[in-house]
Amino acid sequence: MGILENKVAIVTGAGSGIGLAIAETYAKEGAKVIVSDINEEHGKQVVEKIKSSGGEASFVKADTSKPEEVETLVKSTVEIYGRLDIACNNAGIGGEQELTGDYSLDSWRKVLSVNLDGVFYGCKYELEQMDKNGGGVIVNIASIHGTVAAPLSSAYTSAKHAVVGLTKNIGAEYGQKNIRCNAVGP
Repeated sequence: MGILENKVAIVTGAGSGIGLAIAETYAKEGAKVIVSDINEEHGKQVVEKIKSSGGEASFVKADTSKPEEVETLVKSTVEIYGRLDIACNNAGIGGEQELTGDYSLDSWRKVLSVNLDGVFYGCKYELEQMDKNGGGVIVNIASIHGTVAAPLSSAYTSAKHAVVGLTKNIGAEYGQKNIRCNAVGP
């Protein structure tokens, strides 16, 4: 029996990279995993990989920059598995490699929309559900760039610094409700 046996987890950005590895690890440890990604083909491949390894997983497509899709993701998780215990807000993008003064406004907004707003939307709807459950765990994927500068990446660095601050604030607000919120900075 794994350490996540009978737990239900959401992983955003789970179609590739770190998100894929997190989803596989959660499943290996016994969690029922909602694999979420903007890329349906990749997400469904991850679900099949988890199932072929003996795990339990379902796919829910979501663009984390859209609050209504994130709300639907959390509601779908509860409809499929009955609850939500763990959420990993991993979806993110890199953005342009430009000096701050040369950064396009569209790229700035897109990076913050996915990397910061998407984490906030996830936390907002996950917290509502976890409060109903009597507790839970949220892991926000920040970055080393959430604590240091990254020249030519001002949008990414700004968003990841904000994710660290948001995570600390949620931890202070919800710890008394048995909801832990932490950030990991790979």
